[in-house]
Amino acid sequence: MNFMLTRVCRIQSVFTSGRLLYAVANQDIRRHEPASTIWTTAPAMQALEALHTRSSVPKLGDPLPDQQVLDNIYKAAFRAADHGVLRPWRFLLIKGSSRERLGELFVRAAEADDPSVSIEKKQKLRQKPLRAPLVLVTVAVPKQHPKVPAFEQDLSAAAAMQSMLIAAFAQGVGAMWRTGAMAYNPLVMKGLGLSENEKIIGFLYLGTICGGTKTLNDPKLSDFFQEW
Repeated sequence: MNFMLTRVCRIQSVFTSGRLLYAVANQDIRRHEPASTIWTTAPAMQALEALHTRSSVPKLGDPLPDQQVLDNIYKAAFRAADHGVLRPWRFLLIKGSSRERLGELFVRAAEADDPSVSIEKKQKLRQKPLRAPLVLVTVAVPKQHPKVPAFEQDLSAAAAMQSMLIAAFAQGVGAMWRTGAMAYNPLVMKGLGLSENEKIIGFLYLGTICGGTKTLNDPKLSDFFQEW
């Protein structure tokens, strides 16, 4: 398999053919060779480990993993709880120069809401989609069904997004679910091609992990689970 890798921020694990491949980048451990990526195999992360230890990663960078790794993430969406197997969702993949177009769309939306929006805020909006090499937009697509209301279908779309978060984590891919005002802005939704009955559930940022990750404390289960 040919991996075309640019700068890698830290150890990156990539799932390929049922195994995890750990990439150690920016290290020249072989004489007369440039900094490169070294791959070794290790057992895939167990499901419960991924569910119990997943955390969001705000700092992401290049490169994206190969297509098989991304396909593993995408496939996870289809195992979300889905009453009636309606699959009431679709996903937009925004990468490369399309991220800049999304940033400009954010700016136009902000200007429409407030013509006096500051230059600093506009620049910050332009930079938002550039925080990861891939921004996956989860769109809820409600279907007419006598037993499954639209709200329940929105929850299913959110569950699909959560499944992709876990699949990314299990493969060592950094992921961050973001929403914010732009997820609910009518101009942004129109610019992304959503129909009137569709809505944005969130923006899933995907890429190589850069910097540290969050350490979350395990909650006391009895604080959240009580018998009735």
